[in-house]
Amino acid sequence: MDATEFEAIGTHWRIDTPLPLTPHAGAAVLAIVEEYDAVYSRFRADSRIAQLAPGGSITLPAHGDALGRLYRTLYRLTDGAMSPLAGTSLEQLGYDAGYSFVPRGAPAAAPDWDGNLDWNGVRLTAHASVTLDVGAAGKGQLVDLVSDLLCAAGYPDHVVDAGGDMVHRGATPAQVALEHPYAAGSAIGVVELGGRALCASSSNRRRWADGLHHVVNAATGHCVDTVVATWVLAADAMTADGLATALFLAEPDTLLAEFSFDYIQVFSDGHARFSSPLDGALF
Repeated sequence: MDATEFEAIGTHWRIDTPLPLTPHAGAAVLAIVEEYDAVYSRFRADSRIAQLAPGGSITLPAHGDALGRLYRTLYRLTDGAMSPLAGTSLEQLGYDAGYSFVPRGAPAAAPDWDGNLDWNGVRLTAHASVTLDVGAAGKGQLVDLVSDLLCAAGYPDHVVDAGGDMVHRGATPAQVALEHPYAAGSAIGVVELGGRALCASSSNRRRWADGLHHVVNAATGHCVDTVVATWVLAADAMTADGLATALFLAEPDTLLAEFSFDYIQVFSDGHARFSSPLDGALF
């Protein structure tokens, strides 16, 4: 297998293919990643969603429809705890566009979706000043878009890995280690990934102070302190990525009522919960 590696959207990417990517294919991958970042990044003043900060309307690319529908479903299933409006709560805690990591005050709930935001297909309208953050599912969607591009370019067998959010395509499954949430470089288990996506979320990945990290309950503005890590196996990375965050905020059975997936949760007291049967093992 040949590996193509690069840095983008604040994380390390690795693409494994049987043959090296052609210069044209490699450039196409970088272009689609840049295009996505230019639409959705809340850390760029020139991004399309940044235009919504004072209110107003924008038109998203075609894939914005699926992203919006997933967010709306997860917003409902988590009783508003998972929301694209969580950027407001994250900024309050110091995780802002300038990476100040200095809280502005007490935690603050994100604005309610209803009355503040309309996401109809590819049309996104903010009725007030908002800070959107779609990172909880957006990176997974971008992994899917890169995977689709590789298939169209003649690379049907591949693994796309964006900082632990990955999709596998091909006949031979891959063994993937699950990183210990408290000991980077160590594993707490392994799963077999074949023809599906695996996405993870962990509160230790972006932590800047005691008790402050990027997994926030939008309904309260507080960081989640019960679940510390999750993994989800699903048909596509966008769904797996969104569910990996939703498992910090809702019971698995609530999500399983509307989605098909396998999961692992690790809690702050050290115990784990996982779907059965699990295509893998915990150590």
